[in-house]
Amino acid sequence: MRTRTFTIHCEWDEEAGVWYVAESNVPGLAAEAPTVEAMQAVLAERVPELLQVNLPDCQSEVPIELLLKRSGSVRLPC
Repeated sequence: MRTRTFTIHCEWDEEAGVWYVAESNVPGLAAEAPTVEAMQAVLAERVPELLQVNLPDCQSEVPIELLLKRSGSVRLPC
């Protein structure tokens, strides 16, 4: 049996000052947190709960890929 990897894309909302889940293949996942560490803590709690409810076959462990994106700009000395 091939193990499915669950991917969570988080982006930074400059205006709100939080990381949020922008896209994920974890059914029903929504989260936001002020730091990457806080987001990881939230995900460590929510992802297992959601997968337990939504996975047809119970698995003791599934791979999770967390991708973070934060865009910005730099001023050039011209």
